[in-house]
Amino acid sequence: MQDISIAANPTNILFEEVPGRRSFKAIVDCNSFYCSCERLFRPDLKHKPVVVLSNNDGCIVSRSDEAKKIGVEMAGPYFKAKSLIQQHDVAVFSSNYNLYGDLSWRVMETLRMLLGASRVEVYSVDEAFVNLPEMEEREVQDYALHIRHTVEQWTGISVSVGVAPSKTLAKAANFMAKENKQVSNCVKVLLSAEQQREALQSIRINNLWGVGGAYAAKLINMGITSAWELRNMSVAWAYKNMGGVTGARLIRELRGEPCIDMKEPLTTKKMIATTRMFGAPVNSISAIKEAIATYTSRAAEKLRRQHSAAGSITVFIVPKAQHHSADFHHGTALSRYARLPGPTAITHELIKAAVQLVDELFEEGSSYKKAGVMLGELVPDTAIQGNLFVPPAGNRNRYLMNMMDNINFSMRDDILKFAAAGTHKNWKMRQELRSRRYTTRWEEMFEVK
Repeated sequence: MQDISIAANPTNILFEEVPGRRSFKAIVDCNSFYCSCERLFRPDLKHKPVVVLSNNDGCIVSRSDEAKKIGVEMAGPYFKAKSLIQQHDVAVFSSNYNLYGDLSWRVMETLRMLLGASRVEVYSVDEAFVNLPEMEEREVQDYALHIRHTVEQWTGISVSVGVAPSKTLAKAANFMAKENKQVSNCVKVLLSAEQQREALQSIRINNLWGVGGAYAAKLINMGITSAWELRNMSVAWAYKNMGGVTGARLIRELRGEPCIDMKEPLTTKKMIATTRMFGAPVNSISAIKEAIATYTSRAAEKLRRQHSAAGSITVFIVPKAQHHSADFHHGTALSRYARLPGPTAITHELIKAAVQLVDELFEEGSSYKKAGVMLGELVPDTAIQGNLFVPPAGNRNRYLMNMMDNINFSMRDDILKFAAAGTHKNWKMRQELRSRRYTTRWEEMFEVK
């Protein structure tokens, strides 16, 4: 790269203010993220096919490139692919969210250290948009490679980088980079009009970011099959046929006009939910209550972490479809909502309300496959109105919750829990093939012999 000065910290690349330099958008996307996390601690799997399964080991949610080549389908049921997986000796893992969440944080923190926190927008667990510093076009390719190599060196997770004048074009560039990693070296830059034309002509409309399945079908029926054809439609046409401002903005983005700004990090959620599939169908109300109490405890921890309190709670349970019965709910979620006496973040107060809703929902003789809890009407915990009829000693509950959270965070695995959550938990989600939580559990650390 030219005209680049390196600061004392060699990871911080500083660009001087020079006329003619421009700022570009980029997206950094982890390659087969869950599989990459598993391979990080299993170097013997580096060039072998790997797949990761969804909750309860039901479906395939991540595939390495080698697994894709042998025909393992994304989102396909595991039992259907089992013979193909065994035939090719594919390594199979249950989802290990503790490991994936920690490694995701390390990737995002690396980007923040390289570019500054204000330039990084975490888009998903394995993707982040970034605002690149101002630079000349000839410097962009090298800088994108620098980002890629630094992330891989610091975290062990391989990434692809797409760069363009707008977010939508950056996503298109990233799609191209991942399509043929050997040719692209996992980096694709779309700056010139010719580069953008060639890329958009090769991208099918259903693979374009911002075009959902319904709109893709509609556009194909109208004869628009590529991103380039959509790009050449008028803004007025898009406003009329693609959802008003959203469609018009998409056309401008495809033309290289940045219309989708970087978003501020979302630190406070407006609703908190915890849901899980059961490891096996559950048909007893006591087991359902244990599960709901456990999920409520987890949601309450999230609530306190963002210093909020909930004014309402919703509980739902999902019946297992009864093929022999035409009048039962066929797997449709059953839910109940309740307003709380006052906003609270106290776990046992939320559990009390939640298990009462289970009494209203549960039907004797039925089996259930999933349950969940949602906390709504959230307010800052500093804005809770006091109650003249509750003695000040009631505030001890808040200190108790803080103590529980601190102990559980440091010791892990909910070493302190409420009795309502049970001890045996036969209903827990299946994770029979889960790897060790190498980065978040002392007793499961990676061993070098």
